[in-house]
Amino acid sequence: MKFTRAKGLCGEVTVPGDKSISHRSVMFGSIAKGTTEIHNYLQGADCLSTISCFQKMGVDIENRGDTVVVKGKGLRGLACPDADLDCGNSGTTMRLMSGILAAQNFKATLTGDASIQRRPMNRIIEPLSLMGAHIQSARNNGCAPLRIRGRALKGIHYTSKVASAQVKSAILLAGLYGDGQTRVTEPYVSRDHSEIMLKHFGAQVYREGTTAVILPARELYGSRVDVPGDISSAAYFLCAGLMVPHSRVLLKHVGINPTRAGILQVIKAMGGQITLLNESCDSGEPVADILVCSSSLHGTVIQGALIPTLIDELPIIAAMACFAKGSTVIRDAAELKVKESDRIEVMVKNLSAMGACVEATEDGMVIHGQSPLHGAVIDSCQDHRIAMTFAVAGLCADGETDILGADCVTISYPGFYRDLERLTVR
Repeated sequence: MKFTRAKGLCGEVTVPGDKSISHRSVMFGSIAKGTTEIHNYLQGADCLSTISCFQKMGVDIENRGDTVVVKGKGLRGLACPDADLDCGNSGTTMRLMSGILAAQNFKATLTGDASIQRRPMNRIIEPLSLMGAHIQSARNNGCAPLRIRGRALKGIHYTSKVASAQVKSAILLAGLYGDGQTRVTEPYVSRDHSEIMLKHFGAQVYREGTTAVILPARELYGSRVDVPGDISSAAYFLCAGLMVPHSRVLLKHVGINPTRAGILQVIKAMGGQITLLNESCDSGEPVADILVCSSSLHGTVIQGALIPTLIDELPIIAAMACFAKGSTVIRDAAELKVKESDRIEVMVKNLSAMGACVEATEDGMVIHGQSPLHGAVIDSCQDHRIAMTFAVAGLCADGETDILGADCVTISYPGFYRDLERLTVR
């Protein structure tokens, strides 16, 4: 797919439902008692994988498009699947579902595509095993496929080496079935969608500093979930509105959970014009409309506790930094190496191909701004975040930018290119 320089971006867009919250709504609804009605569910490939997996375990899930209805089976009502559970490209599906399956009364195998079979799973295998789970890597390489045989679990206090909502959530979900309190301490607070939604479904869960705590549950109870717009998807339009001259873009009804909205802090730190409008709350999640306009940006340092709040947005932030005065430094982001691609390597390679002055570091990158970009052939490595990032970069570059594997955006945002084109002024 090819992109050329735009004169500006103008208009408003409503991005699809939040991917993280969509996953959790189907998972929690499936192990709850009663019916859960989910509005604005993301129809991306990853979230459809979650629906498929729970359908294979006997859950009646009706996908009506914008609304998904889940007839929950209760905490212990899932059925043994007849075949392997295919998580596709979704790390969230695999890791969170492992926490649930660890306590069921049957065996299951979790698998997925080639990408997911390279991503690290020891980070959940270790704590779940400490809780008494029988979980192993089928190839003994710390990756999927994962074979899980459900067992009685015990509560633990686990100190995670990484600030990862997927790791934390897998442990908390297993903790629902434990024989006592389960605690997860992180180096920094990761996104807290699981804690908010579990409480919404009736679980006893709370936070003490960087420690999340959950008590065993007899049941969860079905509820209505209104999924806000995904700030990770909105990020491409936010950054495009700042990068492309003569732009004014309004993003409607976007989730601004502070454990997830670090990109808003970065934009302000870089001098971007950004305004939050119509702030409210849906199903425990804060939301707002976000207005951005073309801005004169300057470099900043992104590190520490800020990183878990914008880990998925770092590729587009790196592209935006190419148009800022001075240098932008990204640190403490080694987690980028184990996403759908090694996002440090891929970003440095592709930005350099477009003429950017950028260098990789052990745990991030340094981007020296204001080197003119030109079109190039970009390998997305089948990573949706990379493809969307360079679609935006192509609007700010001379010549033509050709993205290979551009269709991978269906993982999180099937209508991305359509929405981007609709805003683009030629």
